[in-house]
Amino acid sequence: MGAQLQQASPEDEMAQVSDINVTPFIDVILVLLIIFMIAAPLATVDIPVDLPASTAVRQPRPDKPIFVTLKADRTIAVGENPISRTNLAGSLDALTSSDRTKRLFVRSDKTIPYGEVMALMNDLRGAGYLKIALVGLESAGSQSGNATQSGGSAQ
Repeated sequence: MGAQLQQASPEDEMAQVSDINVTPFIDVILVLLIIFMIAAPLATVDIPVDLPASTAVRQPRPDKPIFVTLKADRTIAVGENPISRTNLAGSLDALTSSDRTKRLFVRSDKTIPYGEVMALMNDLRGAGYLKIALVGLESAGSQSGNATQSGGSAQ
């Protein structure tokens, strides 16, 4: 909207109007705003997962941790001794003196499918061991190569 309130003198007949008309600019901005408001939620992937929050303080490592290892060839080892899946409960009872309150540290090769790890954890729970911790490597920002407790307990 350009309007001139003063009367023009005869010598100013061809004077330029230097007012900027911002209405088209505002229209374009509002159209872009609406486009981004519609497109932004469509661009994000939204999978409804209720993830637990971890506020756990790093626990001190026990003197003699009990490691249950699932190797890449799907064999199981307790400590350094390879065992069969059927002898898992017996060897853990012998190692822990049947103390089922001791924490077991489960570590697995990263090529093992998640279902195999869950089957091992179910076998441990079936044997009465409910304190299970998952072991992984520390992140690249800290000292690499050290095993830490990176998971929680399975209940």
